Amino acid sequence: MSERGGLTPGDPLGGSSSPPAEREGGLWSGSQGYTSPAPPGAGGPAPSMPSLPPGLAGRPALASWGSRVIAQIVDGIIIALGALVLFAILAALGLTVDTDGGAAAFIVTAFFGVIAFSIVALLYAPILMSRTNGQTLGRMVVNIRVIRADGGPMTFWFAALREIVVKSLLVGVVSSFTFGLSWLLDILWPLWDEENRALHDFVVNTRVIKT
Repeated sequence: MSERGGLTPGDPLGGSSSPPAEREGGLWSGSQGYTSPAPPGAGGPAPSMPSLPPGLAGRPALASWGSRVIAQIVDGIIIALGALVLFAILAALGLTVDTDGGAAAFIVTAFFGVIAFSIVALLYAPILMSRTNGQTLGRMVVNIRVIRADGGPMTFWFAALREIVVKSLLVGVVSSFTFGLSWLLDILWPLWDEENRALHDFVVNTRVIKT
């Protein structure tokens, strides 16, 4: 059927277009519209979907907790190295303040160090995730990626929302009031969640899957 009939790609009645793999069969909590029964008079109820193990019939296999931790460690090392390189460039360009040492020199060095780290951290994950459909270099090492449970695209701004606003700022602020408890829970939550979600995954409705 043509788009003049009001149908869009991904519509269940839209002919050859099919929903994203991560939404097929309503496989993630929060997904909509692919397993609900038909209304009365619309051809009877839809056949029930059999229970499928992860990784079969279009269902992505969830990433393990260990692979997520390894990816986070690798990404942390890369960000630190990138910040060190940027700091060295700033120093070579003479953008740092030359002092005679002491407390003033330490403060200036720390300030530019924080600036360099913040710039790299703010740009690293959103740029890579938007260009690689949910991966960072660390996730590439262990062959995992982040997806949106609703099948939406992994844009720069959505990646920034997940990685910076929620994962770093929100969890970080709450951790400062809970003596690090929320940060620890965010890391450990995939160990007992049925879909291997961290707390930040709940906020933005994402999953981490194997590639």
